[in-house]
Amino acid sequence: MKKLSGRIVIVTGAARGIGLAITRQCLQEGARVVMVDLRMEDLESARESLKDVPGDITIKACDVSNEDQVKELVNSVKTEFDALDALVNNAGITRDNLFMRMSFEQWQSVINVNLTGTYLMTRYCTALIRKSSAGRIINLSSVAANGNPGQANYSASKAGVIGLTKTLALELARYNITVNAIAPGFIETDMTRAIPEKAREEWLTKIPAGRAGKPSDVADAVIFLLSDAAAYVTGNILGVDGGLGL
Repeated sequence: MKKLSGRIVIVTGAARGIGLAITRQCLQEGARVVMVDLRMEDLESARESLKDVPGDITIKACDVSNEDQVKELVNSVKTEFDALDALVNNAGITRDNLFMRMSFEQWQSVINVNLTGTYLMTRYCTALIRKSSAGRIINLSSVAANGNPGQANYSASKAGVIGLTKTLALELARYNITVNAIAPGFIETDMTRAIPEKAREEWLTKIPAGRAGKPSDVADAVIFLLSDAAAYVTGNILGVDGGLGL
């Protein structure tokens, strides 16, 4: 039997990279997936790329840092399904710069999407998830939550996600909702492929496993946390990093 048969899952940042891999594996495990991303054209391309996977996909454009858009998104899910079993807060951006050169816009835009976006999506989805018999919330953090030069904004946002995750785990356990975070390391995505080759090589030398991760490595961890096998797992930060965070 498939691990997520019949469950309705929202995945943000679903049009590419890790979010797309999560969507693919959720579909393979029998879930109905609501793919959320900023641009409808990106979502349409992503849906086309998933034509080889049987399953039910709904696509919805939304800026997760915009409260009105998030409210509209969740209301549309409520109208269409009147149910929601899980939320995967994957949407995230980077605006890297050394702290002394970091503009307020670079700081605030990353906080808005990565941290406030996670708050808003969770805030407005929780009432629906409470109706589920197996409610799940998974937030994407990062090994950068421990600090990384040139990423004060990103590191702060991802550390904030960890604090939010642990607090929500305490508050929502009474409603049979588990809340966990995944902290990926160096994963092969469009974001990391944009890093200069020399910097990429330096990163790879730091990974005990000796290779970069794949989006599917993160998706595998998401499927575990969404499944019944993780029903008693909450408030945890699961590193998917090849040992980079040790």
